[in-house]
Amino acid sequence: MDRLNKNPNIDLYRHLSFAAVGGFFGAYAILCRCGVLASAQTMNLLELTIEALRGDGIAVLLHLGALALYVLGTMLTVLLPHYLHVDMHLAAPVIDAIACVILCFIPAEANVLLSLYPIFFAMSVQWSSFPGARGFASSTIFSTNNTKQASLALAEYITDGDRSHFKKFNFYALTLLAFHIGAAVSFFAVKFMGVRGAWVNILLAAVAFYMALCENKYNAVKNLVNR
Repeated sequence: MDRLNKNPNIDLYRHLSFAAVGGFFGAYAILCRCGVLASAQTMNLLELTIEALRGDGIAVLLHLGALALYVLGTMLTVLLPHYLHVDMHLAAPVIDAIACVILCFIPAEANVLLSLYPIFFAMSVQWSSFPGARGFASSTIFSTNNTKQASLALAEYITDGDRSHFKKFNFYALTLLAFHIGAAVSFFAVKFMGVRGAWVNILLAAVAFYMALCENKYNAVKNLVNR
């Protein structure tokens, strides 16, 4: 740990480790729960609107529950540090691990939305706790903006040759790589273990916790030196 504590790139390593966790959860939800992505709210809100227009009250309630958990997870990243002084950088991977444990005990035949509630909550906490690294805003739970930013940075580098654009491209490309490595791990975990493949993501969450801890120590030493 001592070497990582002194490594100025530790926030990047932390970011990539959480991207792998996010990729695992994203693929796990798709593989185990009828192709539904539970890392964001776009699909959930669209389906909520459609089910409301269809008059399916039960479905609407289930989608509202998913929305409520996502909002709650996001709000807790502000409320817990403010009122209880919780370090969300360390709490987020613990919540990820707890979500994995819960997922392992939800039967494969369970209601799709209900079975994804742990992911809705854990991913909202993770995203709000870690908005990026290296000065770049970047999600560790889905890939749309990361793909956009990588594409823009590459185009800007081609047009003006500014190395800063290439550094930006490299950051977002690495994030995408880590995310999809996590997704690949999820594929094999689900293939061999089914819904209980979520146990494997606890290992990725443990690595993320370790990286967050190292980053905290690095920042503490840096702040002490700068006083």
